[in-house]
Order: sequence, then C-alpha cells, then structure tokens
Amino acid sequence: MVTREPAGPEGRGGRWLLVVEVLFVLVAVAGLALWSVPGALLAGGVLGVLACERASADRRAAGVRAGGEAAGGERQ
Repeated sequence: MVTREPAGPEGRGGRWLLVVEVLFVLVAVAGLALWSVPGALLAGGVLGVLACERASADRRAAGVRAGGEAAGGERQ
C-alpha cells in the first residue's frame, strides 16, 4: 500500500510563502524590465538557475532524510 508522506514541517504555510516569493520576484523583474530589458533578462536567468538549484537541493535533502540515497547518483 502506498501512503502519502506529510509535506514536511512547513505544511500548507510553505506553499503560500513560495507563492509570495514567486510573485515578488516576478514584480521585481518586471520593474527592472521597464528600465532595462537586457538587465531583466539577465536577472531572470540568474534567478531561474538559483530557483532550480534550490528545488534540487530540497529534493536531495528530502531523499537523505527519508533514508534513501542522495539524488544525482551520489554515493555515501
């Protein structure tokens, strides 16, 4: 039987925080785009890479906490 694990200590409040963070970044990049489009594209790219790294680090940490192997084929 497959059971669903709890979302973690953040729970539902963590999702709202994520939504607020994303909206804040979008508004900031849109404001920057009004002043400098190339600057906004550069900032958006850097922030996108940081967001992907953060998400993969969260997944990797969750795998280690659950007792599984670390993501990405890493051996311990």
